[in-house]
Amino acid sequence: MERIVRSLVTFTRWTEETTRHLRSFAQRRTSLGMVGLIVISGIAPLAVAQVTTPHKPSISPAAVANEEDRIRNIVLVHGAWADGSGWKGVYDILVKDGYNVSIVQEPETSFQDDVAATKRVLAQQDGPCILVAHSYGGAVITEAGTDPSVVGLVYVAAHMPDAGENEADDGKRFPSDLSKSTAIKKTADGFTYLDPARFHEYFAADLPAEQAAFMARSQVLNAADNFKAVITTPAWRSKPSWMLVATKDRTINPDLERWYATRANSHKVEVAGASHSVYVSRPKEVATLIEEAASHAR
Repeated sequence: MERIVRSLVTFTRWTEETTRHLRSFAQRRTSLGMVGLIVISGIAPLAVAQVTTPHKPSISPAAVANEEDRIRNIVLVHGAWADGSGWKGVYDILVKDGYNVSIVQEPETSFQDDVAATKRVLAQQDGPCILVAHSYGGAVITEAGTDPSVVGLVYVAAHMPDAGENEADDGKRFPSDLSKSTAIKKTADGFTYLDPARFHEYFAADLPAEQAAFMARSQVLNAADNFKAVITTPAWRSKPSWMLVATKDRTINPDLERWYATRANSHKVEVAGASHSVYVSRPKEVATLIEEAASHAR
């Protein structure tokens, strides 16, 4: 019996000593980002387990290169009877996604003034940029986009005249519902505007009536001669372009937008059910196209 007791005491001391050494070992391993000791019933250590850090998915070199090479500067140009505030939804998305966004507030007093206002903003860019326009702004960026800082053009339900053309004559190829109406009014000193009572119908049918009413009452009057301004050197002839077609556009016929895109060999997307105010009503789709341009233009 006495021999059995001595054996148990010896075994107990051995287990305590072994446990102490293994705990010390485990603590050193833990400090190196590994782990510890597994003890059953607090008596004997059974194993030391190694824990690895979670696997992080690898990013392909091509994806890294594309992210590094994408254009970071975006310049937005509004169209007739509007101002830069309409780009707010698109602006918010682009900024959140890491782009530097500038918005041109062209005065609409003359085509030359609008081109100059756009070039003024282009001169402030710290690198290559994507130049984007809506509606009449398309003619503006076609002329201003020859600036060396511009590496790609995005037309959002916009005009895209060629050299020697103007948007008024181009519009006759595929007349719009607006052009057939009496909704376009003219002031005594030669500025045009849309009849506020019909603004929602022709310009912003997919926006809430209250929002369209505000846009109608805050519209910027556009010099009538702007629509007849002749393009000299069209930027899209030498630079890649993208076109967004608004399929329910009543200000510019969607078929004219498609025709422009085909002639320029533009990358084209269509937004089903979108009105002429697609840049306001569908900012996600518009921003996606701009980001595509920024990723592929060089």
